[in-house]
Amino acid sequence: MNQEQKILVFTPTPAAPAPIAATGVIHWLRKNLFSNWTNSILTILCMALLAKGIPPLISWAFIDAVWTGGPEICTNDGGACWTFIGAKYRILLVGTYPPELIWRPVASAFLFVGVIAATVSGCCKNRYLIGLWPLLFVIALWLIGGGAGLAKVDQSMWGGLMLSLGLAAVGILLSIPFGILLALGRQSKMIGISTPCIGFIELIRGVPLITILFMASVMMPLFLPEDMQINNLLRVQIGIILFSSAYIAEVVRGGLQAVSSGQTDAAKALGLSKWMVTLFIVLPQALRHVLPALIGRCIALFKDTSLVIIVGLLDFLGMTKAASQDQVWLGHDAEGYAFCAIVYWCICFGMSRYGRSLEKSGPKKNN
Repeated sequence: MNQEQKILVFTPTPAAPAPIAATGVIHWLRKNLFSNWTNSILTILCMALLAKGIPPLISWAFIDAVWTGGPEICTNDGGACWTFIGAKYRILLVGTYPPELIWRPVASAFLFVGVIAATVSGCCKNRYLIGLWPLLFVIALWLIGGGAGLAKVDQSMWGGLMLSLGLAAVGILLSIPFGILLALGRQSKMIGISTPCIGFIELIRGVPLITILFMASVMMPLFLPEDMQINNLLRVQIGIILFSSAYIAEVVRGGLQAVSSGQTDAAKALGLSKWMVTLFIVLPQALRHVLPALIGRCIALFKDTSLVIIVGLLDFLGMTKAASQDQVWLGHDAEGYAFCAIVYWCICFGMSRYGRSLEKSGPKKNN
């Protein structure tokens, strides 16, 4: 080999930039909206529908809307009359609760928001939250209902968003543990435990919620002793809890079946008892598997509270309908239902995002 021969060093050519047609907005449109003839036609049709429907909606809700004034300046031919919401906001939020005692549901709402913030942010340890939520409901029930130094307010005056949130919050926090117990009982090998659980779950799942509410409101008092009376709100709350628990039990049962038998075998090999295996090994994994479905059931429970209007309880939707029937504000029920839909969507979306954050966060260490 010639000593004067130069040593060649390989130098790779720099990577060329991506073609313009494969990046940017145009590429995204071609890939997602105009990838073939079918998608292109559907995209054009959807754009035509949006172009037809969105401008009138924006005009009704914002441009031609009435934001201040009284009912005399609102017309059914113009835009939305949002002054209707401003005039009826107290009824929509707390129902016919006495105005001079409005500070009590307001204080309960602040406590409720504070506990939710502590739960969502994770600043409070889980073992403290287990005691904090029941304490919140005791204080809120005392403030809203009265007693022990406060003037009593009959539950027939409770209503609006306050009633919807109360029914949903109590229903969720009680139906989840009850549903877990039902799922574990259904998986039990003891016939004396599994048979009642299976019968309860299948019975409740085969009956509409409206029927259960009617049974709780109308039929239950007929089977109670004459000297025993349970108010309608409590009976409806029990019916909601039982209905939701049956569905949550089936959701949790799916998660229990998803846990492999190797997990339990390994835990038993370490000397853990059957209850410890279920509580610390199987159940946490099962709940994590079914977390999206569990959050979905909680959202469905919150929306199902609107059915209590059938048994005489005026929740948020019921109060919206009642407020729109005022002689002074006739013809403005669309604004009330639109406001109701926005509030429902915001709460359900918040629950959905919180569930999504739980899926991404992984197991918490602040036990």
